[in-house]
Amino acid sequence: MDERLHFEDFIEGQIFQLGEKSVTRAELTCFARDYDPQPFHLDEEAARHSILGGLAVSGWHTAAIAMRLLADGLLNRSASQGAPGVDKLRWLKPVLAGDVVQVETAVVSKRPLATRPSLGLVYFKMTVLNQREELVMTQENPILFLRRASRA
Repeated sequence: MDERLHFEDFIEGQIFQLGEKSVTRAELTCFARDYDPQPFHLDEEAARHSILGGLAVSGWHTAAIAMRLLADGLLNRSASQGAPGVDKLRWLKPVLAGDVVQVETAVVSKRPLATRPSLGLVYFKMTVLNQREELVMTQENPILFLRRASRA
């Protein structure tokens, strides 16, 4: 029997706690050097004088951390078939070196796909909080899942 979560297993309003991740200075600067080499992600002095107030994690790094926690906490134990994109992504507060982010996602809505009866679309809203429980990022997007009812 397939124990993975399928389209039918998701309920509107359901919340999944996806875990937390501490962000080290080394991880922050390594990601920034490779993918977002702006001074406030790489240089302590420049970061102190920026509107971010300190050495800040790239927003894309925050999104990547959230994606990793989503994969580990939900997608890798589901019949996920990928996502058609992200509808909304907002960075609301900087994540600084040493911060701990925690991620959860909630099922907003769901619907079967008329054009692909083997699939259903589940719409999620993800929230990312820091250790002070301040909202630092939100993301809204649909994810495709296999339907149990359509399996032969």
